[in-house]
Amino acid sequence: MNQKQILLVDDDTALSAIIRQMLEGCGYAVTYAETAEAAYDLLAKQRFHLLLLDINLPDATGFEVCRTLREASNVPVIFASARTAEDDRIRGLEIGGDDYLPKPYSLKELLARVHALMRRTYGYNETQDTICFGDVTVRPASRSVTKNGKPVNLAQREFDLLLYLCQHRNTAIAKEKLLSEVWGAFSEVEPSTLAVHIRWLREKLEDDPANPRYLKTVWRLGYILEADT
Repeated sequence: MNQKQILLVDDDTALSAIIRQMLEGCGYAVTYAETAEAAYDLLAKQRFHLLLLDINLPDATGFEVCRTLREASNVPVIFASARTAEDDRIRGLEIGGDDYLPKPYSLKELLARVHALMRRTYGYNETQDTICFGDVTVRPASRSVTKNGKPVNLAQREFDLLLYLCQHRNTAIAKEKLLSEVWGAFSEVEPSTLAVHIRWLREKLEDDPANPRYLKTVWRLGYILEADT
């Protein structure tokens, strides 16, 4: 299975250690942030598949983090908080949260909600063994790519970009969306960096990089991977 990345944001270090151990035991990769500032720094550096977000943080509220996040990314958010009032639950969902789990909760229920939200958001694309287009085969689990059966050496970010395009193939993706989802929600990477990575992928995967068959530019928008489904 292609390992999914979870960002856990909570100032309760003891509880977070237990949650992290449980989620990692179920195959997830978990990164921990104790403050909103630390969460923003992590979100600027990498892509996460899901956030577990407390509301009462030392330097901000989870509501503020979610609201800011929604300006740049649609990554799923589960609020997990000791604030159980109906108004808080409604507010969390209205500002962009996908689920709200009041503390105390059972670890089994948390895991079930994480599983369910992952399935609803990513479907089969995150777990399928191979993705093929033309003579190219992408294997998410092993993070490997072959062309005509021969290995293709991709850097980490190149693979992340290719995998995202594969998972959304035949859909035009805006440059800003690709930068947010592949480089991080608050990344300050320039659009020119994306163009360079697309060029590198074309050079490695296309028979004629100057006239790409699969990795195409969508004028004034971004890029699309055109492939048979």
